[in-house]
Amino acid sequence: MSAEDQIRTTVEGLLKVLSTKNAIGEPIEVEDKTIIPVAKIGMGFGAGAGEGKSEKGEGGKGGGAGGGAGVDPIAMVVVFKGVPGPEGVKVMSLAAPSPIAKFIGEIASSMMEKFRGKKEEAKKEEEVHQ
Repeated sequence: MSAEDQIRTTVEGLLKVLSTKNAIGEPIEVEDKTIIPVAKIGMGFGAGAGEGKSEKGEGGKGGGAGGGAGVDPIAMVVVFKGVPGPEGVKVMSLAAPSPIAKFIGEIASSMMEKFRGKKEEAKKEEEVHQ
């Protein structure tokens, strides 16, 4: 098998692994939800060939190719049946949040709690004035 054939065979094999079917998994039906797994895919490959002759004039050729791929689950998309619009879809990360992401999440939660409190106060005040 020539080096070109080896490279072609390796790349064709890796392309099979790199399909969207492996990045976006098959939907899973669970009660009132549809769960869609999402993965990160990485790959690499290398190939080489050479030929040479000994001092006696004897020659030889050689070549090789190889590759590898990895798949890591990173998130799940959860679709809630019967809940229309964006409220019916949630993306859940499977990765541990970075310290910055965790801090931003805490700030956002705090702001939402304050916003809800002000909204409830305004609603109560409106009821009093009616």
